[in-house]
Amino acid sequence: MGSKSPTQVMAELRDGKYASVYFLQGEESYYIDAISNYLEEHVLEDAEKGFNQMVMYGKDSSMEAILTNARRFPMMATRQVVIVKEAQEISNFNKADSQKLFEAYLQTPVPSTVLVFCYKYKTLDGRKALTKTIADKALLVDCKKIYDNRVPEWILDYVKSKNASIDQATAQLLSDYIGNNLERIASEIDKVLLNLQPPAKINSEVVQKYIGISKDYNVFELQKALAVKDNLKAQQIVKYFAANPKSNPVIPVIALLFGFFSKLLLVHYAKNTSESSLAKELRIRPFLIKEYLRAARLYSPGQVVDNIGYLRQADLMVKGVGNLHNSPAEVLKELIFKLMH
Repeated sequence: MGSKSPTQVMAELRDGKYASVYFLQGEESYYIDAISNYLEEHVLEDAEKGFNQMVMYGKDSSMEAILTNARRFPMMATRQVVIVKEAQEISNFNKADSQKLFEAYLQTPVPSTVLVFCYKYKTLDGRKALTKTIADKALLVDCKKIYDNRVPEWILDYVKSKNASIDQATAQLLSDYIGNNLERIASEIDKVLLNLQPPAKINSEVVQKYIGISKDYNVFELQKALAVKDNLKAQQIVKYFAANPKSNPVIPVIALLFGFFSKLLLVHYAKNTSESSLAKELRIRPFLIKEYLRAARLYSPGQVVDNIGYLRQADLMVKGVGNLHNSPAEVLKELIFKLMH
């Protein structure tokens, strides 16, 4: 059957098109869970699931047991569903005999069975015979982590799929605050939508109320303050973080600032300095590149290198290495002063 993207597979599922065997693999567990959950919820009617739907777990299952269940025929239904969660933990998955059994099943899968393997955080070796057979006879779905610069667009699409709307600035705010953890982003958006009447519109005020991300005092605004060396604004944000430590843990703040100055170093040494080329190389949305160009004029390459060193040191101190007295908030306050001076 070949390989398809998670979005292609989800579109087919919504159209009621089901494959005999799905092999879901990769680092992005959100997509693996989304596809397997959809199959678990929609292939069979509720009355059919008792006899015809089985959820197995890799660490408790052998390949022989999985395939034995897959070869059963449905009872009072047209299909049966067998879902193998945590398939990467199947005890004998990598043994030659088990792989031959799997390959044999793939050659002649039971047409009334929908067999789903959730192979998380790993991918099969594309050079192996089993992988080639899966790609040829089953539906192989690579669930890759998306780049940070693609997250706002993903948020816009996800909110739209929920028949709601979100402005681009708020999507960027969520992306900067949460990162590329799609599972957490989806969970936070769903939480917001539960509190809004349709047609729901998500803006920065809603995000601040239900998720706790301040539109004025967040890590994205801190980065912007650093980019223009606005010391007063930066210290106000750090003070807000200190007063709200649960909503603003220091380690992710340091990680994002490390990313910012690492990208700034790339700006200084880029061969092609056009805005479109830089945005592509830095993997950021084009409208953000002006902020980096402005910052590059204020921070010399030597200062950027020093700042990366300060960030590494602060990260270790927050984790307890070489820090005997300072709280995380104090470490961050001192760090911001160093970064701008």
